Amino acid sequence: MTSWFTADTHFGHENIIDFSGRPFSSADHMDAVLIEKLWAKVGPQDALWIVGDFAFGPKAKDHNWLETLFAQLPGAEKHLVVGNHDSEATQLLPWSSVTHLTEVADDDGLPAVLCHYPMITWNRARQGALHLFGHVHNQWLGSRNAVNVGVDVWNYEPVTLKEVERRGRRLPPNAHWSDVEHGTVLE
Repeated sequence: MTSWFTADTHFGHENIIDFSGRPFSSADHMDAVLIEKLWAKVGPQDALWIVGDFAFGPKAKDHNWLETLFAQLPGAEKHLVVGNHDSEATQLLPWSSVTHLTEVADDDGLPAVLCHYPMITWNRARQGALHLFGHVHNQWLGSRNAVNVGVDVWNYEPVTLKEVERRGRRLPPNAHWSDVEHGTVLE
């Protein structure tokens, strides 16, 4: 089983198209492309992690619409890390888990802490745990050890921890790392 990560899908949200400069003609168009890109990567035995802001807007208030959307998601496991736009109705969908912050690892043991919001530090950060977040859309890619997994900065596709780690190596160090992790140097 491979774990896949994404954030800020904002299914059903017309206004996100202009807000984030998304190349879609409508929310329906955006939703169809996002679902297609999920299915292109996430296999039937895989886990899909939505790191916040699954759906938003008037459509997301319709429980039947939410259930139909959820049924289109690929993977054996579907997890939600709650974001600021995840309503109670969204959280009540049949997710494998619903958390505000969680720790995971890939098959090789690469650890990560998932939270919708970017953090300065997190559990096991000194031992190489990555932080995966969303919330900021295309405003910030992140830093060497805290990487934005939002659709707006990953070509609207989910990513693996290995892909996140590779991108992190090319990003600058966290400018505030020494403020919160004295004596710790990230290489």
